[in-house]
Amino acid sequence: MAGDHEVALAQGGPPLQEQVKHRIIEVNACASVCPVPLQGIWVDVQVKGFVADVSATLKYKNKEEKAVEAIFVFPMDEDSAVYSFEATIERKKIVAELQEKKQAKETYDEAISQGQQAFLLEEDESSGDIFSISVGNLPPGQEAEVTMNYVRELSVEADGAVCFVLPAVLNPRYTPKGEKVSITATLPNVPISDLPYTLSLKVQFQSAYGIHKIESPCNITPIQYTNEDKTEAKVSLAEGHKFDRDVEILVYYNEVNRPSVTLESGLPDAAEGSFMAYPVAMLNFYPSFPKTQEQSKCVEFIYVVDRSGSMDCPMNSEPNAPMRIQSAKISETLVLLLKSLPLGCYFNIYGFGSTFESLFMESMEYTQETLEAAVDKVNQMSADLGGTEILEPLKKIYKTAGRPKHPRQVFIFTDGEVGNTQQVISEVQRNAHSHRCFTFGIGEGASTALIKGMARVASGNYDFITGKDRLQPKVLKALKCALQPTIKEISLNWTLPPDVEQNLVSQAPTVIFQGQRSIVYVQFKGKLEKEARVSLQYNYKDEIVTNELQFPLKTSNVERPTIHRLAAKNLISFLESDSEESEEVKKRILETSLQSGVVSSLTVYVAVNKDTKTRVEGPPVQRFMPPVAMARSCMPPPGVFYSATAPMSAPVQILEMADFAVGPDIVSLSNGAPQVPPTPVTVETPALYRLIALQKADGSWEASSEFATILGIPENFAESCPVSNVGGSVWATALAVIWLHSSCLDQRDEWELLEGKAVSWVKDSAGSSLAEVVKAGNEFLKSSVDFAIFGL
Repeated sequence: MAGDHEVALAQGGPPLQEQVKHRIIEVNACASVCPVPLQGIWVDVQVKGFVADVSATLKYKNKEEKAVEAIFVFPMDEDSAVYSFEATIERKKIVAELQEKKQAKETYDEAISQGQQAFLLEEDESSGDIFSISVGNLPPGQEAEVTMNYVRELSVEADGAVCFVLPAVLNPRYTPKGEKVSITATLPNVPISDLPYTLSLKVQFQSAYGIHKIESPCNITPIQYTNEDKTEAKVSLAEGHKFDRDVEILVYYNEVNRPSVTLESGLPDAAEGSFMAYPVAMLNFYPSFPKTQEQSKCVEFIYVVDRSGSMDCPMNSEPNAPMRIQSAKISETLVLLLKSLPLGCYFNIYGFGSTFESLFMESMEYTQETLEAAVDKVNQMSADLGGTEILEPLKKIYKTAGRPKHPRQVFIFTDGEVGNTQQVISEVQRNAHSHRCFTFGIGEGASTALIKGMARVASGNYDFITGKDRLQPKVLKALKCALQPTIKEISLNWTLPPDVEQNLVSQAPTVIFQGQRSIVYVQFKGKLEKEARVSLQYNYKDEIVTNELQFPLKTSNVERPTIHRLAAKNLISFLESDSEESEEVKKRILETSLQSGVVSSLTVYVAVNKDTKTRVEGPPVQRFMPPVAMARSCMPPPGVFYSATAPMSAPVQILEMADFAVGPDIVSLSNGAPQVPPTPVTVETPALYRLIALQKADGSWEASSEFATILGIPENFAESCPVSNVGGSVWATALAVIWLHSSCLDQRDEWELLEGKAVSWVKDSAGSSLAEVVKAGNEFLKSSVDFAIFGL
């Protein structure tokens, strides 16, 4: 259902500007008939270790008979540091200048009004992961190219892959009533199959420790090593690639978890005292501490599940892709989370859309009764609650008192199609003292600004599920973090030469999770010749743990100050997260942005071709380039919008301009028959999850015919237990644990927590007969599971 996208068009809240109405109508009416100026996108990527430097070129050609202003709105990971922008027109290169936003807009508007060609690159006001490029006064028949460059840190997946993603999908974002309409709601609606431009992408990888393999869900060329020791390699997309989905490329290095330091010299031509004048280092820590079976049982878990209309759209553009809501429902993820919770904790489940509801009035103790109620509720969940309004349920959660001595852990599952991103993040930040927040972006196009922002300000972590990735191991990884003993007293301790001083650019780590990288940026001043030593120190279960890095303070000149730009972006993002944002903070954001060349919420890149041969008479016609929107694969045709409350078969038809409505009902700007949404593909639930569904809250299983069917054993298996003094549940639970190890070992990360409950229950229940039960279970299942898993 497309309700939450199109509500954004109507629910901008009065008064809705006439020019916005006009633009929406013109763009939608023209989407399928007007020539689109964007011809293609060429991207070159340099990946060095865990950092990507990207150069993207967009080529435009005006095929119309009048001058146009071509506007391309596109997604970008919110951590990306955009540091340059230039245009080439009539073989002349025009380098853009980074200016304060108001000044840049005035420069651009003045140039357009005078008939000059002008170019603009800016971050959208609503969210740091939406950018736009404007090519103004492009005359008929003329071509223009614009090139932007950015750098970003790369994430490391659970299997050790370093992941580069070029985002393509920009889904329309729902705007709550009374808020400014998101720019994503005004973009043309073009089917993915009719996307008028293609993508060419080449990636070069470098790693000092060697490159093992490179993979991608997209069609890429075979890996080509460019040196003998296999520390450099390159791949590219197959020719003619339609930019119809996010491009994901995974590279596997021979060593990925080694702590490292990258030290970069200051720029010799930078103004003295400026951000770029001093050396900057990127410190990569891999904190580790002894694994323990100890888990905190005194915890309150709150699961917040997106049930807006867009959650009933496909995960990606592949045929028969599952619906997003299917990736967060009982058959897999939520039931796994519920079954993995420890006895003694409290929990609740919220579902949200235009409205929200909760399973319980307040969090309840985790018992067999409350678990069954939760499973029944999750079984009934569907994407039936309208628009994506996450702010109100969060406010309700924060207003509800927590359980004493039960730290609150909030898990949020959403496709991230939210227009009021900053408001939501600010609300989470205001209440960060009372909880930790773990977030999951569901489907391609999930807002990185929202998903990452909520987790960061509330000391949690985040993850995304897009293609064929399975959400379950990612969610269980987060649950293990939430159950991990609290890491306290985190500090950085330096040993530097007497004539050298350091200044942290980024925050010191405020939270540490097992096996996850911690990155710190630091600026040095003084004479850099000797060595430096820094230790990340923290208190783990009343034991002081230290991770130390020692490195030479030697720098060499670099062509691309990548680390400086990443550090600047990190500092800018931290300053922008200040909800107060005083004049002093704004001044520092502006200074850091202008000195480093990294775009911020207060700055814009602008370029003017003052040598335009033929000046344009009159204002140009605006043409919005169609981005990819996964949700549109389940949307109606252009111009037909659906209500968040009305069924799919009942579009609200209002054809007159004067009837452009504001409110919960959605308007249609042209006639058109609704399309039938794709029929969800039914996939049989795997045996593992059928078994998990039968587990009780205390970790045990009952002996039943359904249990026997899943394990492929006789229905009367309970009578086959050779240990006379144990009951059927003990026998069944021991068999379940042995079966998990013998049949599902490759998915151990997913069932490890619920196995722990099962083993504890069997040990308590079997008593002195435990070894005999395990031995009999191995023989019965023809297995050879190590007795050690039962503590024997």
